Amino acid sequence: MREIPGRRRRFLSQRGDGRSGPVDAALTFAAQWQWPVLPGVAPDPRRPGRCACPDPDCTVPGAHPFDPGLLAATTDARMVRWWWTNRPTAPIILATGGRAPCAVSLPALPAARALAALDRVGIRLGPVVATPARWAILVKPYSMEQLGELLYAKDFVPGSLRFHGEGGYLALPPSETGAGPVRWERAPLPGSASPWVPDVEAVVDIVVDTLTRTGVSAPEL
Repeated sequence: MREIPGRRRRFLSQRGDGRSGPVDAALTFAAQWQWPVLPGVAPDPRRPGRCACPDPDCTVPGAHPFDPGLLAATTDARMVRWWWTNRPTAPIILATGGRAPCAVSLPALPAARALAALDRVGIRLGPVVATPARWAILVKPYSMEQLGELLYAKDFVPGSLRFHGEGGYLALPPSETGAGPVRWERAPLPGSASPWVPDVEAVVDIVVDTLTRTGVSAPEL
């Protein structure tokens, strides 16, 4: 069965986000879905678009772990509640891989085209995370060897394509980062014990082809 179309799923997401804050979302991810999460460093309120971390050249402002570090990511509800009680506006950072999904991310415009192409050929998608600049398609956990074999078969892999695998991270909704708000472009289906996500093999070909056709090959924030 196909997922609910993007427009309907966005409506459900927006209605739900209006009722819950980061602590409720973080508890759902961790305690219900068993996705390890931790609070992000957050953007610098004094400098729009900049990060509050010590790195003046931070490439993912407000959207990465700092203190605690990524290894502290947990599914423990008590720890998650304590973190967001003390830092109620902190971004929610997912530790990708292992028990949690991985992700394939690309700039927003070609991402919208890639999702439309995936829909046309009947590829079932799970949740898709979006910021104003980039979208991330959640996929099942993959190994570096598996990913390497997929990419080795390509003549060209655009530099703007990013992979969030084991040991990586991704900001989840409803977070505020230096790159803007994080939202669901394709929201998880309501009532799911844990969202279904596709294999990485199902999306890589069309994502690479779309990026190559649109000419977006350089890395973008």
